[in-house]
Amino acid sequence: MRRISFVFLFALTLAVAVAVGLGDRATAADGDVAIVIHGGAGTILKSNMTPEREAAYRGKLTEALETGYQILAGGGSSLDAVEAVIRLMEDSPLFNAGRGAVFTNQGRNEMDASIMDGATLNAGAVASVSGIKNPISAARLVMTESRHVMLVGAGAVAFANDHGLDLADSAYFWTQDRWDRLQKAKAKEDSVSSLRLEPAVGDDEKLGTVGCIALDKAGNLAAGTSTGGLTNKRWGRVGDSPIIGAGTYANNKTCGVSGTGVGEYFMRGLVAYDVSAHMEYKGMNLDDAAASVIKKLTDMGGTGGFIALDTDGNVTMPFNTPGMYRGYIKADGKPHVFLYEAESALY
Repeated sequence: MRRISFVFLFALTLAVAVAVGLGDRATAADGDVAIVIHGGAGTILKSNMTPEREAAYRGKLTEALETGYQILAGGGSSLDAVEAVIRLMEDSPLFNAGRGAVFTNQGRNEMDASIMDGATLNAGAVASVSGIKNPISAARLVMTESRHVMLVGAGAVAFANDHGLDLADSAYFWTQDRWDRLQKAKAKEDSVSSLRLEPAVGDDEKLGTVGCIALDKAGNLAAGTSTGGLTNKRWGRVGDSPIIGAGTYANNKTCGVSGTGVGEYFMRGLVAYDVSAHMEYKGMNLDDAAASVIKKLTDMGGTGGFIALDTDGNVTMPFNTPGMYRGYIKADGKPHVFLYEAESALY
């Protein structure tokens, strides 16, 4: 009798353990997913936009959101979704990243990118790279295939080449619109403005950095950002996009953040990390934390905005410019895309 009781008790314990384990896996597999993206902030006005160009932006943003959502809905990781979405945006000349990167003062394309895993706090970044078709993939390789967080310039390109990433010559990155912007910027500059510590940004400048944050079924966040920087930049200038805590941050305890704007201010204010810190140390919710940080950025004189997503699937997209290309998909699977400031009332 004692032996039967022991066997029964062991079997019952094992059954409960298996049930709990299966329950945990089922919960993770059935978790809600969400994705939020931006394509840059700046002077984005409906009065300056042709119907065809507006349709192109809305279409590409929608395509990016749906691409990421399909990965997440199929059980893919947040890191996979972020990389795929940003690659798609890097491949489009509509955005200041990858193929659409702006030109430096010397007529080059120098790109920056970063990615971060909210589950582990691992991160990777590349800066001042030329010729890498998809800098976001190089950033992820730095995270997964090296001991480092950031690689720059020729070394980063060599690392990307060693790991089989696609490279391209300068013709791939040349677009008429970006070239015209460089000529316009050069025509406006003078000896004083070219030496100022503050980056000069024209009234019609679009700070077209791209970014993505994703929440997968396992409840893990990831964030990524990619950019060509500022038109007419010089001296090897690097902005906030590849700097963890400034332009990109992700932490499962709080949120993921990706920024776009004049990077010098995002670096000084550690904008991306600051949103997370408000949540972790002040106990704020996502909306309140983001509102506090965008006010801080504005008070500093900084221009731009950011997107943020928490582990409950809450989304916020604050900015202090006339517009920001942005959008999200939550658990219902419906894409929502916005361009102008007035559209903020729609969400």
